[in-house]
Amino acid sequence: MAGALAAALAAAVLSGCVPVQPVGTSARHEDAYGSPVGSRPVRAGGQLTMGLSSEPDRLDPTTSSSLYTRYVMSAICEKLYDLDAEGRIVPQLAAGLPDVSADGRTVTIPVRAGIVFADGTRFDAAAVRTSLLRHLTLPTSQRTPEMGPVRSIEAPDAHHVVLRYRSPFAPITAALADRAGMIMSPRALAAEGDDFGDRPVCVGPFTFVERVPQTSITVARDPRYYDAADVRLDRITYRIMPDANIRAANLRSGDIQVADTISPQDVDALLREPGLRLLQSGSLGYSGITVNTGNVDGVGSPTRRIDTPMGSDARVRAAFAAGIDRATLVNTVFNNWFEPACSPIAPHSAYASAASSACPAFDPERSRRLLARAGVRTPYRVTLQVTNSQDQVRFAQALQASVAEGGFDLRIVPVEYSTLLDVQKRGNFELLMLGWSGRIDPDANTARFLATGSAGNYGGFSSARLDDLLNRAARTTDTADRTELYGRAVAVLQSQNPIVYTYRQRNLTVVSDAVAGVRVYSDGVVRLGGAAFRADGKEG
Repeated sequence: MAGALAAALAAAVLSGCVPVQPVGTSARHEDAYGSPVGSRPVRAGGQLTMGLSSEPDRLDPTTSSSLYTRYVMSAICEKLYDLDAEGRIVPQLAAGLPDVSADGRTVTIPVRAGIVFADGTRFDAAAVRTSLLRHLTLPTSQRTPEMGPVRSIEAPDAHHVVLRYRSPFAPITAALADRAGMIMSPRALAAEGDDFGDRPVCVGPFTFVERVPQTSITVARDPRYYDAADVRLDRITYRIMPDANIRAANLRSGDIQVADTISPQDVDALLREPGLRLLQSGSLGYSGITVNTGNVDGVGSPTRRIDTPMGSDARVRAAFAAGIDRATLVNTVFNNWFEPACSPIAPHSAYASAASSACPAFDPERSRRLLARAGVRTPYRVTLQVTNSQDQVRFAQALQASVAEGGFDLRIVPVEYSTLLDVQKRGNFELLMLGWSGRIDPDANTARFLATGSAGNYGGFSSARLDDLLNRAARTTDTADRTELYGRAVAVLQSQNPIVYTYRQRNLTVVSDAVAGVRVYSDGVVRLGGAAFRADGKEG
């Protein structure tokens, strides 16, 4: 049976002209995050060009949901906190880590002094409060669930912000190390309102210049930046280049100096090219297939029952999950660069356990039995929407062959990335495959997408049992307790399968040797703010 499936998958992948490697366990790869410029000789000035594999959504920290937006925002919009190479949370615009009261309900954040936004507006606690309130209360905010059960946000003086909670919320510091911690100019917010994302103004090494839709985004060095002396580049241009082959060709020619999300089909060949090097890191996130179980009227609206076998019957979703041979799929399609995933908890997370890492066996016979018990005639046809990138379509085609053995007729609909982001928010899908770059705290990998009523619960799933486990995990700071609760939450997920987890990619970024100071950590963000051209190199 396994041999027949491997042959079918190989045929599916080969139909897309993809080289196939023998199926086996995923190869081990060493992390290479990159490093700051340090003492290396670099020159001032120049324009760096990065090839982006997908177009970012709106450049608004409150409403955006795209990884590629995080790339751009990391250069123009700093956060209260950041991650370092070891995955530790460190202050950025905050003056230190938060002070949390004994009952966990009061979080006091010290903020830095002597800083201004790119438009000259003073950065202080009042400005921080303005942004945090917007993240919490804007009707279209994607940050609201990341903020937790906030009762009030206060700025008692210019140097402190106080968050008061109805119940303790342990993930808040980690949330403020991502978009929930990005602080926007209050003057720009007042002037632009909902259009802030068209002309974003924050604190950062660079400031927004222009966006040409579907083509490029340009940022320029900000002379007002508090650490401007260590910003060497004049400009960064992010060129939208969805085609992996075109990104690879532009790297070879020197027309771009950095490219993200390098295809596993290209990376080995690129590494043989002189003048190029690979930055890579394991991911905190996952790729998964969201099942629409109740998102009829769009995220934020009350959920309604979807009267289809896949949407309404957990046995059918379990059958679909049982029909996925993750190891064979990942190793065949991704040349052993990625790893199978069955859970939203990364194996190297501090909160990982045997329970959270458990992976249901590939069992097409069980898949057919479950469909029969559910009264579903086979082959049962379901529709999967997926980004139109070559790697994602290849994986979907191999998935199609895998689940066919379990009784499913999978129809694949490729969709442009930014369109797919809108599709998931509107609920116009049956199955939808998208990746999540992941966060250091598992709350943002779980509750954001699965808690009842969450702004990121694109499938409209609701489970009182899961809500209780996730709420309890968020209320405690004890690592062992949280680990046990997330393990139990994964057991619920694997019984209900609102999201079917498939693989965990490595963050693969190729950089020209002419450039120093590019960094990529496990959060997946390509950091260019401290990059520079080498003094002995040539600008592409």
